Amino acid sequence: MTGQMRLTAVVRGRVQGVYFRAFVREAALRLGITGFVRNLPDPTRVEIEAEGDKARLDSLLEEVKVGPPGAKVENVEARWSDYRGGFNGFEIRY
Repeated sequence: MTGQMRLTAVVRGRVQGVYFRAFVREAALRLGITGFVRNLPDPTRVEIEAEGDKARLDSLLEEVKVGPPGAKVENVEARWSDYRGGFNGFEIRY
């Protein structure tokens, strides 16, 4: 797969309360990716919805697998779908 894609990822581990969402937003902005990141009700999970160039999304996934200092990523479930162009910028949702 190449070109513009949509990525939905659920990150599991110690990912809430460790600036994980801010880390994802900074990486996405640097990579030119649009979308959002949010905590899920389960305090061990964060969801990412992102769109952009497939190679840049792959780079974001690699960074997310490590996370910021203090995080402990145990698992990342990623699903790919067609680009929809549904986002302006990248935001943290509450």
